[in-house]
Amino acid sequence: MFRKILIAHDGSEGAKKALREALTLAKSFSAELHSVSIKERPSHYAETVGEVMEQQEEAGQFFARVTSEATALAREQGIDLKCTVLAGHEVETIIKFAREGQYDLLVVGFMGHSRAFGRIWGGTSQNLTKTAPCSVLVVK
Repeated sequence: MFRKILIAHDGSEGAKKALREALTLAKSFSAELHSVSIKERPSHYAETVGEVMEQQEEAGQFFARVTSEATALAREQGIDLKCTVLAGHEVETIIKFAREGQYDLLVVGFMGHSRAFGRIWGGTSQNLTKTAPCSVLVVK
């Protein structure tokens, strides 16, 4: 049913649950599994170039850890996870990546780092569900 699955991974507990579900699906369908993580653009309120560089360094280290942990978990299950880290707006960048990669399924966590609408339904996961070019599985 699914031949190419994309997991949106921001390192949150919700994303980790989504990753575990995506691994199960990839194994069940012998599907390719890809992960995309989105680094937010540097703050518009940074006062110095040093602050911007520090934010970028921290984000790079964070996502290196996220992709390393995800890849190790996938490897334990015999799955080759291909990870990509991009900069940009979460929803816009994930949708563009999913469209260009012609994915059959996008798997997202119910609640990630953005908790503005977390009690009802996470803003990012809700917007991804509305605009994705493929089926979406929201994992709670």
